[in-house]
Amino acid sequence: MVSTLLIVVIILAIVFDYINGFHDAANSIATVVSTKVLTPFQAVLWAALFNFAAYFYFTDHKVANTVAKTVIENYITLEVILAGLIAAIIWNLFTWWYGIPSSSSHTLIGGFAGAGMTHAMITGASALDAVNMGYVIKIVAFIVLAPVIGMVISVIITLIIINICKNAKPATAEKWFKRLQLLSSAALSFFHGGNDAQKVMGIIATALIASKVIPNFEAMPAWVPIACYSAISLGTMSGGWKIVKTMGTKITKVNALEGVAAESAGAVTLGITEHFGIPVSTTHTITGSIVGVGLVKSVSAVRWGVTISLIWAWVLTIPVSATLAALIYGVIYLLK
Repeated sequence: MVSTLLIVVIILAIVFDYINGFHDAANSIATVVSTKVLTPFQAVLWAALFNFAAYFYFTDHKVANTVAKTVIENYITLEVILAGLIAAIIWNLFTWWYGIPSSSSHTLIGGFAGAGMTHAMITGASALDAVNMGYVIKIVAFIVLAPVIGMVISVIITLIIINICKNAKPATAEKWFKRLQLLSSAALSFFHGGNDAQKVMGIIATALIASKVIPNFEAMPAWVPIACYSAISLGTMSGGWKIVKTMGTKITKVNALEGVAAESAGAVTLGITEHFGIPVSTTHTITGSIVGVGLVKSVSAVRWGVTISLIWAWVLTIPVSATLAALIYGVIYLLK
């Protein structure tokens, strides 16, 4: 039997997925908008199309499985998932309102883990007993590794492009790179959808297992991925203009060539991490890629003050989300 609480959890998970879409839309479209290849409206439609197209390609759901196993099954209840989702939604909306490109992925994982750890302590266990440290360490490690990988790949791609096109006429090259940026932004949106939609799939699957609606992750019903890819695509269509400004202009000024390099590097990084089932942050990845193209010009071309502020947001996201979820779970527990 499907409980009311399960329905509430599923609805909130879809709402989070929608918010994730408009919160992270900037990651996919910032450079293509800042270089004026597409208007903001055209860009979000383009990104949303490829967000959903990922549904037909990513069928192994490795990232979803990793998220589902972040908290040990013995410490997962619908109340734990509910608290984690509420905390993630609050932090996502807060950072969106202030134009801070924080990670929706780490917000969700931090909230889930924080609520699970609180549940463990209330039941007399150790907080760390509730989390699968192997998965958590891998996720935390890629807070650093994802932007670094994106940065290195973007530097390499930029240098290759510059050397190949060194004798090309600037006007001709600019025209071609604007066309190529349609492809690179599509690739980034495709892998963004493939990585981020799966995180909510993992949460919904976990809720279904906790409610004994399905026996295990492999039995996840077909409507779950369809709903998640649809929600993130609709969210992307709603845009995230405050964060677009930060990502597209405040880190470093980006031209069409650099946009192609940054988006391609972000897409490659997301593709690699998805292959290994690592739920990385699209925000972190594309930020590192944009920094990389700035470094090719000069170290001073990167606005390090803005970049350091973003890094602080990354560092704080998991602990803040976890703490918020812990408080929310405490309230839910007292009201039971």
